[in-house]
Amino acid sequence: MGIFDHFMNLRAVYIHLGWFQISITNLLVIIGMFLLFGLALFLPFPGNKKKGQK
Repeated sequence: MGIFDHFMNLRAVYIHLGWFQISITNLLVIIGMFLLFGLALFLPFPGNKKKGQK
């Protein structure tokens, strides 16, 4: 566990926007989920092409 001991003891950094408060780590996770969801919506599934189509 040696490499993770240092990071587990650091204080979280928060962003304050009026009444809204979120940690940077949670914000990055939420942004990553939105990006993954957007990619899943707009990227075509492989193998959905019919023969003769490109």
